[in-house]
Amino acid sequence: MIYTVTINPSLDYIVDVSHFTIGVVNRTYAECIYPGGKGINVSIVLNNLGIQNKALGFIAGFTGEEIKTRLAKQGVSTDFICIDGGMSRINVKLRSDEESEINGQGPKITDADIKKLYMQLDHLKEGDVLVLAGSIPTGLPESLYSDIMKAIENKGVLFVVDATRDLLKKAVAYKPFLVKPNNHELGEIFGVTLKTQEDVIPYAKKFREMGARNVLVSMAGDGAVLAAEDGRIYRGPAPKGKLVNSVGAGDSMVAGFVAGYMQSGSFKEAFKTGLCTGTASACSEQLATKDEVMKFMESYSEIVEES
Repeated sequence: MIYTVTINPSLDYIVDVSHFTIGVVNRTYAECIYPGGKGINVSIVLNNLGIQNKALGFIAGFTGEEIKTRLAKQGVSTDFICIDGGMSRINVKLRSDEESEINGQGPKITDADIKKLYMQLDHLKEGDVLVLAGSIPTGLPESLYSDIMKAIENKGVLFVVDATRDLLKKAVAYKPFLVKPNNHELGEIFGVTLKTQEDVIPYAKKFREMGARNVLVSMAGDGAVLAAEDGRIYRGPAPKGKLVNSVGAGDSMVAGFVAGYMQSGSFKEAFKTGLCTGTASACSEQLATKDEVMKFMESYSEIVEES
């Protein structure tokens, strides 16, 4: 069973405004609301691909209930911990001549709430997959993901971590099955600028040597690089398609990789599925469907494999 954890889920309110102007009333010509958060995105895409999973995390208030309701309508199984007080955050994305975002804070998560999460995770068993994805609210320790991994490291759970900075750096000590930084995040860890796949490869290898079993580095329109557990490097350009919405593309790549590996046991196939799933989401207003992913899978054959 696959479990995703989103510590601070959101409702993402996306609005389109013609020529947004500060200081006056602006009216939208299009708008939509989606449940958001990196782990939630992974759960939605896995569900779209026909892979059973359960979304965990914290919700609060009427916005939290709406997140749960919208996921249920999409067929995503959840077991959120409800927090007393506050409300789950609303993130606003304004699309106009330029794009702007306002992200909410979310509810205060206490030690007692975190203990409830640990109790849930204590039921995981060997062969389960736990996806820890996204940032955490201010006030929680940057060791949260590594603390979770430490608590259940002897259960035989496969860890997948999609995070930044110390959240990610601390996690590699517990040998996660997969980490998924982008090239900028990987460069930030090592204090370098990584622009090309050739730039990325040596640092992806270094990060794997630090403990991560597989290092998948997304590079937006420039494709991705995988430093795999089998000692090989897989890389390829992004499949060709028209960019519509980049939000959730990286999360979709994680979901595609996990789905591809579970179905094939092949790192190359998992890498291809991840690339195609990320692109399918980027080329869609919403997150990728199975049909959209399969269209890219059928035509994509540009993976380079190196020892």
